[in-house]
Amino acid sequence: MKRSLYLIHIISAFVFSCHPPTEKGLKDEFQDKFFIGVAVNGRQINGSMPKADSLLNLHFSSLTSENGLKWSNIHPKEGKYAFEFGDNYVRKGEEMNAFIVGHTLVWHQQVPTWVFQDQDGSFLSKEELQDRMNEHIETVVGRYKGRIDGWDVVNEAFEDDGTWRKTHWYLILGEDYIAEAFKKANQVDPEAELYYNDYNVWKPEKRQAILKMAQNLREQGIRIDGIGMQGHYRLDHPSLDQIEAAILDIHQAGFQVMITELDIDVLPRPSDFDGADLTISIEDSKIWNPYTDSLPSAIQEKLKNRYTSLFGLFSKHSDKISRVTFWGLHDGSSWLNNWPVRGRTNYPLLFDRELNLKVPFNSD
Repeated sequence: MKRSLYLIHIISAFVFSCHPPTEKGLKDEFQDKFFIGVAVNGRQINGSMPKADSLLNLHFSSLTSENGLKWSNIHPKEGKYAFEFGDNYVRKGEEMNAFIVGHTLVWHQQVPTWVFQDQDGSFLSKEELQDRMNEHIETVVGRYKGRIDGWDVVNEAFEDDGTWRKTHWYLILGEDYIAEAFKKANQVDPEAELYYNDYNVWKPEKRQAILKMAQNLREQGIRIDGIGMQGHYRLDHPSLDQIEAAILDIHQAGFQVMITELDIDVLPRPSDFDGADLTISIEDSKIWNPYTDSLPSAIQEKLKNRYTSLFGLFSKHSDKISRVTFWGLHDGSSWLNNWPVRGRTNYPLLFDRELNLKVPFNSD
């Protein structure tokens, strides 16, 4: 079979409004290779979007919480937790018999200011912040102990050049904050898998720093099971060779590989921003938002070819990869509509804004 037809073969001829009993979804096609995951929001898991519910059940064997378990949403105020999303999310995953991932326990984004400061606005001491982090992990992981299968314990701790990101976590707690987070998560739920997750892992300097950190944890007897490679890619970048090198390096170092947050930005950018640095935010303009009505057929074809090539690579290394997770269920819910340029109309996923499989993937 020609490589250009590979992904079409996998996901061809689905009609989402009425699924025949024998119809296979993505999860069925890849069941002997890796989990097929998707990041979901509240409406997609609480039953208020029926078509989304049907799509989830047919195609996905793993769920990741897109934003609902991040600190700002689940723990918005000191001493106050909001578990509605988390409870619905875990319940939905269990109904699907899916592999459930919690995202994320410790991150420098989407975390309230109060986490790092006292009532007077002064930064906490090392001991105070450590206690606050431990209490958060104990409460959140403890609530879903035995129900959430894996946790992104720490997210995006390194810059692209391999240096430590100078977050409040790092500046107050030092490098040990990662070790402490993993130790606490393991203590609370020793059966859940524990991951480090980051973008641009295909960059050698960053990957080397991540692997050094992960290997140091293991040398200290601290459990870390895998490394998530965020797949925020573009139509022509990074290369398959760069992605493959990262898969091989992580596997050879003895860690489980996950492709997380997979999407493909099809729009032009003001500069060569890679990854997912949320501090980048550029105002919308027609120059950077050229396809407000529809995506030209030539770009659709490039999108199909890019996904085809990526899944060919992932399948080649299915003995090393445990999960491939799309970052969003459909184009309308993608974060790429607002990054790095705000208010755009982007088309980065397999399913369009009406939750239908896109035409290039739906025909031979």
